[in-house]
Amino acid sequence: MASKLLRAVVLGPPGSGKGTVCQRIAESFGLQHLSSGHFLRENIRAKSEVGVLAKQYLERGLLVPDHVITSVMMMELEKKQSQHWLLDGFPRTLVQAEALDRICELDLVINLNIPFETLKDRLSARWIHPASGRVYNMEFNPPHVHGIDDITGEPLIQREDDKPDAVAARLRKYKDAAKPVIELYKSRGVLHSFSGTETNKIWPYVYTLVSSKIRPVSSKEAD
Repeated sequence: MASKLLRAVVLGPPGSGKGTVCQRIAESFGLQHLSSGHFLRENIRAKSEVGVLAKQYLERGLLVPDHVITSVMMMELEKKQSQHWLLDGFPRTLVQAEALDRICELDLVINLNIPFETLKDRLSARWIHPASGRVYNMEFNPPHVHGIDDITGEPLIQREDDKPDAVAARLRKYKDAAKPVIELYKSRGVLHSFSGTETNKIWPYVYTLVSSKIRPVSSKEAD
């Protein structure tokens, strides 16, 4: 079905279930799941040049600038030229989308359109394991032991920008930056938006869409 390598992106605000959707697509269709957050954490751990730079911004509670995140992602994409891939968390801004344009043409952009109240509730209930980036939700995906990571036994934290007061500002900031990116992909005819409040209800529609572009790796149906 896919005579060329698939180049796909999932867009969505914090708390939209983007990571879960990406994971399911990657498993169902054999795509490389390329997460900007994962690569940033790897660079920070390795104390690479961009990692040291990114850490300085994150420690001050600032967004990592376009040129830093773009540099991380370009290095990763260069290694994956011969594979189908799916981007998660990149591009978030028009500058990042233009940088991506210079190296490839996207076939598919999935946009998760989740109501503001749902996002606010999900983010306020979200706790993370900082070293791995594992995310827990106290309502529908709690850790086995309250406040403790299931795998390492280390304490979980709530990010400052997941605290209720910061959530609204964070979502507004995402919306402002993402709007021109969404418009760009819409104008090219590659954007597909999915609305809803539950990832499990959106997933079958996403599965059907991706199936039209690339064959699933197993006979496992969307569930």
